[in-house]
Amino acid sequence: MENANALGRILAQAGIGLVYGGGSHGLMGAVARSVLQYGGHVTGIIPDFLEAKEIMLRDAQEMIVTKNMHERKQLMFQRADAFVALPGGIGTLEELVEQMTWSQLGQHNKPILMLNTNNFWKPLLVLLAHMREFHFIREGLEVHYMVAEKVDEVVPMLRQAITMRDRQSA
Repeated sequence: MENANALGRILAQAGIGLVYGGGSHGLMGAVARSVLQYGGHVTGIIPDFLEAKEIMLRDAQEMIVTKNMHERKQLMFQRADAFVALPGGIGTLEELVEQMTWSQLGQHNKPILMLNTNNFWKPLLVLLAHMREFHFIREGLEVHYMVAEKVDEVVPMLRQAITMRDRQSA
């Protein structure tokens, strides 16, 4: 929770807006409240069936209610310039892997970063290495992602990745 609050502060102070799932609970709710507390902009995108269950963060400057999860994820993808995965549950894992898959298939070149607080993502990183070792992630179809061990590494790593991507595109 401490890292979530710090990330929100860092994003707001860097002038980086937050696009997230719209709930007020958990780590992402903490990030969103922290972004707001430090004067940043928050866009929440939540499917209608989760409005009450997730307790929508009503303080966000922009809150979009979608018909379903697919529409939610598509809008989050369209509005985001990068993806940061904090420790989380099945939904977080699913959204992270989906962005990795879309990147692998050439559907986007937006930075993907895992905040590896307390080695939370280590089992996934081991699995990805295992998949490469057995050639299920083969040459030419690499999975591009970054791993930050500390919250204060997130923004510099994202900025560097965006700068490198933009140079390669030019």
